[in-house]
Amino acid sequence: MLNTEYKKDDFLHDFLASLVVFLVALPLCLGIALASGVPPIVGLMAGIIGGLVVGSFTGSPLQVSGPAAGLAVMVFEVVDAHGLEAMAIVCFVAGIFQLLGAFLKLGNLFKAVSPAVVKGMLSGIGLLIFASQFHVMLDHKPSSSGVENLTTIPQAFLDIFSTKLPVQHEHAATIGLITLLCLVGWNTIREKVKLPVPAPLIAIIVSAAIANFAGLGINFISIPDNLLDGLSFNLWEGIQNINAELIFAGIGMGLVATTETLLCVTAVDTIKPDHKSNYNQELMAQGIGNTLAGLVGAMPITGVIVRSSANLEFGGRTRVSTILHGAWLVLFLFLFSNILAYIPTSALAAILVYTGYKLFDFKAFKKFNTEFGKSEVLIYLVTIVSIISINLLYGVMIGYALSLVQLIYRLNDFQIEVENKEGVLKVNLHGAMTFLTLPGLSKRIDESLEDHQGDVHLDASKVSFMDSASHEYLDVLHKNIGDKMKLEKK
Repeated sequence: MLNTEYKKDDFLHDFLASLVVFLVALPLCLGIALASGVPPIVGLMAGIIGGLVVGSFTGSPLQVSGPAAGLAVMVFEVVDAHGLEAMAIVCFVAGIFQLLGAFLKLGNLFKAVSPAVVKGMLSGIGLLIFASQFHVMLDHKPSSSGVENLTTIPQAFLDIFSTKLPVQHEHAATIGLITLLCLVGWNTIREKVKLPVPAPLIAIIVSAAIANFAGLGINFISIPDNLLDGLSFNLWEGIQNINAELIFAGIGMGLVATTETLLCVTAVDTIKPDHKSNYNQELMAQGIGNTLAGLVGAMPITGVIVRSSANLEFGGRTRVSTILHGAWLVLFLFLFSNILAYIPTSALAAILVYTGYKLFDFKAFKKFNTEFGKSEVLIYLVTIVSIISINLLYGVMIGYALSLVQLIYRLNDFQIEVENKEGVLKVNLHGAMTFLTLPGLSKRIDESLEDHQGDVHLDASKVSFMDSASHEYLDVLHKNIGDKMKLEKK
């Protein structure tokens, strides 16, 4: 659905931006597929659907969707426990969940997610990706346990120099280090050289060239003779094997995917203030994309800030840039897929190690403690620890639960000041007044009125929130005391 006033000048900007977004998306699609334990085609198909399908229906035209690091952990857990076909079912359920949310117009609700939970989710994901891909970067196999991956990093590092292990690990570490140096170095000098080439592409080209010309005996991306063989999903068989656990996982994935997507929408609108997004429309587009991804056996899709920021930075103006980047992925898939066999897995893993590091927000501790208090720091830390020690879904749920507990506590932060001055009983109320605070308030007032014969002045004008039960209690109290009582409310 393109704007009828679309101009040639817009197309030129969108065309150039789409090429850069494609070059950013390609290594990320492959790397995230690797981190998720699925074939490369599964990641590429998710990128294609994110561009062609989600881009066509999107409510945030400059946002770019595709497979995201944020869901790699959940996908890995599902595939590891239930197999590749279970991932497709979970993705399909997540899409239906999002479509239902769009139908009920729940998109705007995700603007109210606690920052501590969001930052905790992203930081937890970052740590999990960093830990697991650090091992892959050294041509080791990662564990399914986030805690084990983290605690064994020192030993994996020492193994690089061990004479008892194959030299493969040393060579893989060298390629990983070269990739990291390329990422950091290119990001440092890109503004000076003025070339619109993304750092991941530079890193992959340099690392692949060195690994292949040197003939290093390290792991490379393994591709089948027919790349489409990786899409082995059988819908009917998947439906027959569906169970409550997979449905629950799909709802959880839909929740996390929606949160990540709509946070990305907010970020895009912040970067480009004249770009206004429709949250419910975007939720519908994501639902369509993930439902289709589930049907064909592709990975789940979200809005991705890395690709979206590249789209903005290199001049994307409309949804055409997003759609075109999907078209370039299709061309690559059918014309140049053999190139994948020359890419070292250690190089892709190094890109994800760097991505995981960037996802972890080191400044959040100070920010939450300074601006919001220690309770937000606690929610942030508990969310991270829960994600690492249990899993992503339960970690986010625990973070949400703590946020609700904190909200209830703050809603019931209620103070009563009573003084008898010159025969007038003065009662001042502060904070949030709810039905939960009424028993204490009633007891305090009854005790104060027990021997009091004079006037009563009850000031509730400074109450920040008052529910219907509280309103009714004050009105009944006023009626019972009569003319001797002066009641002030907002």
